[in-house]
Amino acid sequence: MAEITPETVAERLENDEELTLIDVRDAADFEEWHIPGSENVDVYEDLKNDPDSAAATLAELPADEELITVCAAGVLASDAADMLEAAGHDAATLENGMNGWARVHRHAELEADIDGELIQVARPGTGCLSHVLISEGDAAVFEPSQYVEEYETLLEEYDADLVGVFDTHAHADHVSGGAKLAERNGVPYYLHPADASGIEARSVEDGDVLEVGAVEITVIHTPGHSPGSVTFAVEDEALLTGDTLFHDSVGRVELGVDAGLEETNVEENAETLYESLERLRTVDGDPLVLPAHDPGTPQPPVAARLSEVKDRNEAFCQDRETLVAALAGDIPDQPANFQRIKLANVGTEEISDEEADELELGPNRCAAE
Repeated sequence: MAEITPETVAERLENDEELTLIDVRDAADFEEWHIPGSENVDVYEDLKNDPDSAAATLAELPADEELITVCAAGVLASDAADMLEAAGHDAATLENGMNGWARVHRHAELEADIDGELIQVARPGTGCLSHVLISEGDAAVFEPSQYVEEYETLLEEYDADLVGVFDTHAHADHVSGGAKLAERNGVPYYLHPADASGIEARSVEDGDVLEVGAVEITVIHTPGHSPGSVTFAVEDEALLTGDTLFHDSVGRVELGVDAGLEETNVEENAETLYESLERLRTVDGDPLVLPAHDPGTPQPPVAARLSEVKDRNEAFCQDRETLVAALAGDIPDQPANFQRIKLANVGTEEISDEEADELELGPNRCAAE
């Protein structure tokens, strides 16, 4: 049975190559989270309990297409691929299934007028976006995933030395690799103290100016999504907004409350977020807005100028009363395992690497819908 790596699938999708992804999980799991463009052929139970029925269903798929079978971990999908091959189809299995898809990282340079390079690292399986700033041989990593080797490899490619790791806030939807990456490389980990309950981090406060090579980074405290949320302004060229501001929506305001980490309430947080968005609306110039997530399957670069975000993001430009009512009253589904992820990222709960893999599987849900 042939296998295809998630990285190869991501590259082929990025290049608009034709391939047919057959997701054999049950319909509910597929609806919750799947690779865009994939087709759900729900033979999950039949693969376990009635293989002949599963084989008959799969045999009806087009015989002239390359078929890639997908399941959660690649096990039952391999059985499906064997059945397809036995029926004369060209079939392979996505290695490690959706678990493997969640680990894929892709990167691309952004067009930014700075004395250095600004690189975006995207996880198409989760919607997470990280950024790497390199100037004069020094590098800073913003919002790294738990898979820190991805960033170390990237820095080797650019022959850059890591000097700092930054998180805009304690995330609720994915396990941060910030502290781990910093510790492995003997550099500071920067996080606002309001979000660093039990984790060793160097404090960043509103108005702080930090340097990476020849590039200045200014800290803008933008609470609301979390008490310690900040935006990092990369000179006048980019705003790393975390989960405060996305291209088409704004951050949620209830996750920290529901996790038991905040003494405020949802309405107070919504008011606070409005004020933070007001600060970002009035930033000088027209910088790139670079959030920590994208709701789709991001292929880098994912970027938009502030003026464009103002034009297309209705929530960003709403009046206080309308926005507060929407954020406090229309709360979407919560991210999977967000309480434990949040506790891990503020440093009050330890989780193993294996647990971290399991906890963050699934779609991103840190944006208000």
